[in-house]
Amino acid sequence: MRIPYMAYVAAIALAAATAGAAAQSKPPESAQQNVRESQQYEQLLCSNPAFRQKRIAQECGPITDPQLHQNCLASFECGAAPRRGRNRPPPSETIR
Repeated sequence: MRIPYMAYVAAIALAAATAGAAAQSKPPESAQQNVRESQQYEQLLCSNPAFRQKRIAQECGPITDPQLHQNCLASFECGAAPRRGRNRPPPSETIR
């Protein structure tokens, strides 16, 4: 049995439309929502030692380079003042 060409095209269009709708089912995150969620994560990280240790193990554990491992551990320090301005990129991303 042969499927008519137009039915085939319609089936592909329907599949593409369905896939696009599924990919967009989660609304895009607003910048303010992202900031709130980041603040909540940091608060949890600094107030729950078990959570902090688990995240350190997950993110820093696989790093074998000593300097990179130390930098990773330092990124989990709580209560330390940030080393650079809030909106300034790290030096590695600055164009000179």
